[in-house]
Amino acid sequence: MQEYIDRFSDYLKYQRNASEHTQRNYISDLEQFYDYLCPRNSDGSRRDLNISQIDHITIREYMATLYQAKRKKTSISRKLATLRTFFRFLCREQVLEMNPARLVSSPRLEKRLPKVISVDEVIQFIETPDAETVLGKRDRAILELLYATGCRVSEVAGMNLEDIDFKHETIRVRGKGRKERFVPFGSKAKEALGRYIEVRGALLAEAPEHKREAKAVFLNYQGTRITTRSIGRLVDKYVKECAMAHDISPHSLRHSFATHLLSAGADLRAIQELLGHARLSTTQIYTHVSIDQLMQVYDKAHPRARATD
Repeated sequence: MQEYIDRFSDYLKYQRNASEHTQRNYISDLEQFYDYLCPRNSDGSRRDLNISQIDHITIREYMATLYQAKRKKTSISRKLATLRTFFRFLCREQVLEMNPARLVSSPRLEKRLPKVISVDEVIQFIETPDAETVLGKRDRAILELLYATGCRVSEVAGMNLEDIDFKHETIRVRGKGRKERFVPFGSKAKEALGRYIEVRGALLAEAPEHKREAKAVFLNYQGTRITTRSIGRLVDKYVKECAMAHDISPHSLRHSFATHLLSAGADLRAIQELLGHARLSTTQIYTHVSIDQLMQVYDKAHPRARATD
């Protein structure tokens, strides 16, 4: 089975152009499935497996062990999706005649609306970093850009200097599947980016010459490209510093970007383009309007909403 996992890994990297994060998740899910089927020996080895022996019952039994281990439904659903994609690849490669994972139902997931932060809360949060320090200027630029563009945290981490067009206030973004799009950013993000780039050289100088990533926009304190995990940590840090009433994540800034645009009258398809979604249905969950806003609209617009004397 390991041979096919390796082939699938090459397919993800060279044909599908999947991000490193996606590749890592897929292969991790497949290795866990392989460990379930063929547990490792004390020396780390494990017996090989004839992949044609895997059927839908095998996969259902594996799903059952995940339920018993109290894994989240979202995690189980993702692992099943990985197996479906893997076996579909093997069918296309004519290794298998049928995809056994097709006969296994996905767990029913609760549809949860994403948390949306008010505009005032976003401003309070974004202005938390100390703009007098190098790292503070970097962090302010990251937070401004996350909210100004609605970009995924991986997209912000992957930005290069050549992607920024200060004159036209746009930035080239490399999204999922290496698809490129151009996203505008406003004056506040432009100002924060400009201030950071003025001092960025101080961070770059911290890295040994052979490790310097001169193209990267955002650098860590060691002078190399910042990671998505580091951005997540700095967001957590500023949530604590500004004593927010609820948690904020890089993704909740993305939710808020979309919802605030929609509330102000932006077209849903335009928001879809800005977010880099392939399907409009994906955008719709990000762009819910709060119940308070709906009630205000209803009270103002519906002829039977208001009580009369």
